[in-house]
Amino acid sequence: MGYEDLLKEAENLNVLIKEKKLKLRDGLCYGNRIAINSDLKTLKEKNATLAEELGHFETSSGNILDQSNVSNRKQEKRARNWAYEKLTGIISIISAFEKGIRNKYELAEYLNVTEEFLEQAIHHYREKYGIYYEIDTYIIYFEPNFSIIKKWF
Repeated sequence: MGYEDLLKEAENLNVLIKEKKLKLRDGLCYGNRIAINSDLKTLKEKNATLAEELGHFETSSGNILDQSNVSNRKQEKRARNWAYEKLTGIISIISAFEKGIRNKYELAEYLNVTEEFLEQAIHHYREKYGIYYEIDTYIIYFEPNFSIIKKWF
């Protein structure tokens, strides 16, 4: 899912997106308005930022800028996890595998995310599922090395 796709989704949710200079952060969600830092250099960075801010729109409430508050940190993590699942969902990862993608660099390219975002998403899935996750005829290993295996019966 690319940046343009997320913009369309935001429009369908009646969320207004504006790119503007932000001094301290890459994105900000306030009600149904999201600001994306216009200084972000790549569409992949904008994509990840918009996904996280849409995650805030979908999962957060109130002002959570004070990250010394445990409740605010939990809401921040929930929004990030929403973004990971939106942009790097398990089914999308399997689809990439089926198309012959075998390394993290190619997978990040295929998913329109940065390698750093992909690494964070893999960490999220490791926290959520453990060392591996089985779905249909696939096993996705998150440790020790990220890999996908198709089971043959």
